[in-house]
This record gives sequence, structure tokens and C-alpha cells, in this order.
Amino acid sequence: MNNKFVIFGFLVLLVLFLICLYNRVLFSLGTFQNVSVPVNGTVQAVVSRVPADVSFLTLQFHTHHRNVTLSYTLIPLYGFSVTAADAGLLSNLTLSQTTVSWFLKTPDGSSAAGIGVILPYTSTDPVPGACNQEFPLEIDPNIYLQYNLFETMITFAPANIGYGRGEIPPACDVDMGSSTRWRLVYEVYQYFLPEGDLSEQSLISSLEKVANVQNVQDNSRKVVSLTSHDRTQFSFSSLPGQGVIFSVIVRDPVLNTSASYIPVHTYACSFNSTLDGCSDLGRVSTKVFFTVIGLAGLFVCFVGHRFFKCELFCMGFGFTAFVFFVVITITTPLEYNLRLALTALMGVVGGVAMVMSWWRFGSVMACVLVVGLILGFLISSIVFFTPLGDLPVFHNDVVFWVVFVCIMVFVPLFFIRWPREGNIITCGVVGAYTVVLAVNAYTYTSLSFITLDVLKRLLNHNFSRAFISVPLQDIDFIMITVWVVLGVSGIVVQLYREKSRPFFPPSPYVMWKQERERRKTNVLDPSHHKPSLSAQILGRIRQLTQRAEPAGETTPLLL
Repeated sequence: MNNKFVIFGFLVLLVLFLICLYNRVLFSLGTFQNVSVPVNGTVQAVVSRVPADVSFLTLQFHTHHRNVTLSYTLIPLYGFSVTAADAGLLSNLTLSQTTVSWFLKTPDGSSAAGIGVILPYTSTDPVPGACNQEFPLEIDPNIYLQYNLFETMITFAPANIGYGRGEIPPACDVDMGSSTRWRLVYEVYQYFLPEGDLSEQSLISSLEKVANVQNVQDNSRKVVSLTSHDRTQFSFSSLPGQGVIFSVIVRDPVLNTSASYIPVHTYACSFNSTLDGCSDLGRVSTKVFFTVIGLAGLFVCFVGHRFFKCELFCMGFGFTAFVFFVVITITTPLEYNLRLALTALMGVVGGVAMVMSWWRFGSVMACVLVVGLILGFLISSIVFFTPLGDLPVFHNDVVFWVVFVCIMVFVPLFFIRWPREGNIITCGVVGAYTVVLAVNAYTYTSLSFITLDVLKRLLNHNFSRAFISVPLQDIDFIMITVWVVLGVSGIVVQLYREKSRPFFPPSPYVMWKQERERRKTNVLDPSHHKPSLSAQILGRIRQLTQRAEPAGETTPLLL
């Protein structure tokens, strides 16, 4: 008997000790609350005076980049807790329940700060994640996010139709009629944070704009709608350094009600990595490479056609470097800086080869066709950078590449009738775009994804399923203006300067051959009677090696 009292007293002391370890934070429904989790501490989130018409509550808690554990119990248990930077739990209420509490802590015992909000829903609202069969929580309203260099993927559990307090939840997969969860529809939204802003203040203010259904509709961009028969998994193009918040709304079209999943955010980079983290996105090698490219592009933009050999070298460099980078990335596991160095080297080889092909064969049309393909590639990339690229039909690789190549090939064919004008337009448009890429090496701009999305699709077979829409913000409109001004100025300047000149400069080798033929056939040309260089060399060698014959009588003969 005494042992029982000792055990009971120990348990009471343990409970009192645990209560002393955590703080208590009172929430109001629908109001954001700043919460700080102390070192090795626990915070209890409590909401009271819940109205009787509320059937369930969702608690969502967000931090900048630190993981927190949100739990139904004081000690987190598997299936009763979730750990993430954007964590949420859903609690069904009993008939007479007016107070609900949850517990927050960090998995590693460190401190963390963030914001939380509790949202109420009635019995007619759909229940997010109530038909979960994939994740540990029985009812999971969270959106799970994974990213890599190419794509960002979100996944969420299906919802169920609403039900009242104390009622048995409707079965998820017994029937597929209009009175079951199969009538529900889902909408996926994106909200883009200000470009280049990785601050916690910006994230918190943005999360407050997408916390509930109405705010999501007012402030976010709807990406796609789907039915309950579609997969609840989507891919988006990764935008390293660009903050994005993903939200999902589930709607009941019969009752005209809706509910929101827990929003989730990403910067497609790591704040905890010391190498290539969010604070060090721009590599020195990339900055050097694109700075040189931008300066060369600026030269080509304004005087490329005048200095035709320099233009051919730059265009050949870009064409060869792009193709080689794709090949070497697919076939080898080389480190990025080494790949970039080899790409630059092969680009130089390609540029020299293009100049030499023109110098030797003098085929202007062949060179202009290659230059036109570069302009066609850029124009085709611009077309698919627009919302047209997110159409479901272009998620099929065959359809995408057929249309892409058709646009790419059409451009040089169109300019066959006007090769000089086509070459000058290519110099202006492509040269100005390289300046945009050079600026992107130092500050973020979405315009770099015009060509980067095509590169991702070449390198990653799964990228075809990704949504590639990106935001156009202030810096992008500035760079579009710079691109247009530089491109138009370069085209106008070159057309004006070249209007009285020959369409294209002649090939030096072809000119030399013509001059040689002219000398052979023109007997009035003094050079016609001059021995060839080889004959002169052989004659000189004979003079140096042959012995001089005696001259005989050297005095004048007397008549």
C-alpha cells in the first residue's frame, strides 16, 4: 500500500515538474499570435470559449526555417505529432467541448520563434486531410513539400465531407456517390514573396495574407483545379532564392463551403547549409562566366554585324557551350565548377570552329542559319515562359519538343529572304538578353528562367510535369525595359550603319583564291611573271648549293 502512495506521489511530482517546464499561450480564434519556444522547453497553445457551432479547429504554426514539433500530447508520439517549419494539426470537438490545447517544442531542444493561428470550421465545411492513408496523422491537414535543383513537389492527403460534433465521420472509399467525399474539388494556389527578400518579417507578413480561405483567394494565384479522382501531388519549377507559399483549398460544391490546408513555404535552398545555402546562392565562377558573356553580348548587340568574325565566334561559343553543358551534365557526375570550365573551353573551340568554317568555305548562309537557330531557341523559350507553357498538353514531352523545335526552326527559315536583317536582329535580341543573364548573376530576376526552364527540361525527365510559372516583380519589369531598349537600340544602330555596306564581308580564303586565279590568267599583271613562292625558295636553295662554273675569258675581245 505504501508503495502505491509513493508511486502516486512520484507521478504527481513528475506532472508538476513537466507543467513547470512549458509555457502557456492563449489564442483567440482567427487571430495570429507570436510564439517563442525556449531552449529545452515546451509551449502549450490553448484556445477557450469555442462556439457550439464549431465542429473542428486547425492550428497552424510557422517558422522561418527551423523545424518545430506540434503535438496533441505533452510528450510527442508517432501518429499524434508532426515536425516541420510549417506544421499544423486538426482537432475534432466533442459535444460539450469548449477548450482545446496543443503542445509545441523543437525536436533538438533549441529555441525557435514563429507565428500561429487557430481557425474554426463548422459541420458543413469539408475536413482537410480526413481521408489520409499515407501520412502518420489520422487526420492530416498538412501540405508536404520536397525540392531539388529542378523541381519543387507538394503532396497532401484527400479531404472528407463535413460532419458535426460527436458524429461518426463518413466513410472515405466505400461509395463514390454525390453524398460522399468524391464530390469535393481542390484548388492549388501560389503566393510569391518579394524577389530577393529572405527576411523573416517578409515571410510572416506574407503568411498572414494566405492563412484562411478568403485571404488565399484574394492574394494568391490559382495554379490548378482538380477533382477527387486526380492525384494530390504536384510539381513546380524550383526557384532558388525566391520565396513561395503554396496553399490548397478544398471545396464542397453541394453545400458551397470550403476549408484551407496548412500553407507551406520554401525558398528552394537551405538556410542551414554552409555550401550553396540561401545566403550564398551566386557562385564566383558563375558570376565571372556570365559577366564575360554579358560584356561580349553587349558588344555583339551594337557592332556584331560590323565585326562579323567576332559575332560568329560569340554565337558559336554560345551554341557549343549550351549543347556541351547538357551532354556533360547528363553523362558525367563532374562537380559544377569543373563542368563550367569545360563548357567554357568547348565554347571557345566551337566559336573558333565556326569562324574557321566561314573563313575556309565562305558559306554565309550556313553561318546565318546557325545564328538564326539561336534566335529561334530564344523566341521559342519566351513562348513557353508565358502561361502557354503551363497548359496540360505541353506537359507531354513529345508535344512540347515538337512545337518547340518547329518554332525554333521556323525563325531562321523566315529570315532566309533577308539574311542581313535576320543576323542584325539576332545580334540585338540575343546580345541584350546576355546582359540580363549577367545581371541575374548578381541579383535575382525571373527572366533568367526563360532559358533555364528549357535547360531543366533537357536535364530532368520528370520536369515535364512541373508548373513553370514565375512572378514578374519590379526588378523584372526593369530588366524587361533594359532588354527592349538595348535590343531595339542595337538593331537600329546596326541597320543604319550597314545600309550602305555589302550585306556580308567576303571570306578571306575565298578572296585569296580569287586573287590567285586572277594572277594566273592576267598576263598584263606583273605578278603573273613572278615565280611562285615555292619556286623562289627552290631557286634560292639551288643558288646556295650549286658550284659556280668558270667564266673563261674575262677581258674584252679586240676587234
